[in-house]
Amino acid sequence: MKSFRRTFTILLSILTILLLSALPLLAAEGAEPDPADSSAGLIFRWLNFLIVFGGGGYLIAKHGGAFFRGNAKAIAASITEAQAAKAAADRELHATQEKIAHLDQEVARMREAAQGESQVEAERLRTSGETEIQKINSAARAELQAAERAAQQELRSVAASLSVERAAAIVRSRMNPAVRARIMQTFVDELERSAH
Repeated sequence: MKSFRRTFTILLSILTILLLSALPLLAAEGAEPDPADSSAGLIFRWLNFLIVFGGGGYLIAKHGGAFFRGNAKAIAASITEAQAAKAAADRELHATQEKIAHLDQEVARMREAAQGESQVEAERLRTSGETEIQKINSAARAELQAAERAAQQELRSVAASLSVERAAAIVRSRMNPAVRARIMQTFVDELERSAH
């Protein structure tokens, strides 16, 4: 890049010098007949042409090769860099395509794992539910048995109370002064016997 600037600066300087040297000729153009139209002018034109293009050719030959070599190296380096970037992009593309190709397998594996975990969890919940049902049934049976015993005791108590009341009613209905005297006499006789 540095050699290009140098070459460009040299060429620009030469063109400026040539333009400045041609200015006096252009200024004198209308004053007298043009010497360029003579045979000597034609020789000078060709001589000028050869000097300008010879100098330009010399400068291009001397500095152009380095400029074009540097430019070619920069282009070759850019091409190498682009090829490396393309190779890296191709590797990434290949890796991504492999991942995409295996994505279906990965999704299927994850589904199987989730399904297996779901079945294990369902089995655990079913077992836990059965255990809870058995506990509730056992508690309900125990509560029913306790309620049954309490009801039986209450029934016995009510039956005993009713029996006593019924017996008292029967005894009262059959109790007359003669029966009372006989019961009292039997009681007194029993006491006397047990005292002896």
